Amino acid sequence: MRLGVDLGGTKIEIIAIDGTGGELLRRRIATPRGRYEGFVEAIAALVRQVETELVAVGHAGPHSLGIGMPGSISPFTGACVNSNSTELNGRPFHLDLQAALGRDIRFSNDANCLAVSEAVDGAGAGARVVFAAILGTGCGAGIALDGRAWDGPHRIAGEFGHNPLPWPSVEEVTGAPPCYCGRHGCLETWISGTGLQNDYARATGEKRRGDAIVAAMRADEPAAVAAFERYLDRLGRALAHVCNLLDPDVIVLGGGMSNVPELYPRLPAAIMPHLFAEHFVTPIRPARHGDSSGVRGAAWLWPPG
Repeated sequence: MRLGVDLGGTKIEIIAIDGTGGELLRRRIATPRGRYEGFVEAIAALVRQVETELVAVGHAGPHSLGIGMPGSISPFTGACVNSNSTELNGRPFHLDLQAALGRDIRFSNDANCLAVSEAVDGAGAGARVVFAAILGTGCGAGIALDGRAWDGPHRIAGEFGHNPLPWPSVEEVTGAPPCYCGRHGCLETWISGTGLQNDYARATGEKRRGDAIVAAMRADEPAAVAAFERYLDRLGRALAHVCNLLDPDVIVLGGGMSNVPELYPRLPAAIMPHLFAEHFVTPIRPARHGDSSGVRGAAWLWPPG
């Protein structure tokens, strides 16, 4: 059995799958906030609980364990960096969790886990290079090569969320929103679900949830239609930049905005004007495993065998 854990801002989810990806069980708990030690204690307790349940149904182990996490483990300091669960930053999360459980554990960024999951048995199955983007509260992305996570020497491969919006207009340059990373105008501030909400609020003075904006767009409300058109254009530019650099075989979208079906037939036309090629043929697909993809990818961090 393979165990995967997805550490999110609001929930911690664990899954147990067999060698073919069949799911045996899944559990989730609320993410403890405010105290670093709470993360380690909660995950360790959850893993022990699930392994006890597996033993009870005849799966004594040993079981491999992978963790999908926000941010990454620095190869230089051994501490967690770039996590929006800020309690983890500067702490040796991987060492502390391995000590708590007394075992070797694989760790990777949550967007890398999405890419791995979809490359192994999801929307990118069989493709050599899969680029997967999470378009949710924030905006992260990861790369899977031949079904394995590509982290890079700095552990930031694929992370386009904190690059600037490509080919910006004058208004986008002068009005670039602030990002939590300390810069202005990061892609995360434009093409996340939060980015859509904030763009709509700047244009109208009204705060609305992303799903409400999409519903209003479908009802042909002019302000919502305009906000969606801006979002589509910006996402197209962002993905064109990725294609010019990486030229992936498949692009997979996860997160809340990936559930907007109107994006998929229109994104190729939004990408093409910015592409350094005469045609655009890369398929863009929603994550086959939806919100479960990240936790499945964590379980697949260990190679077969």
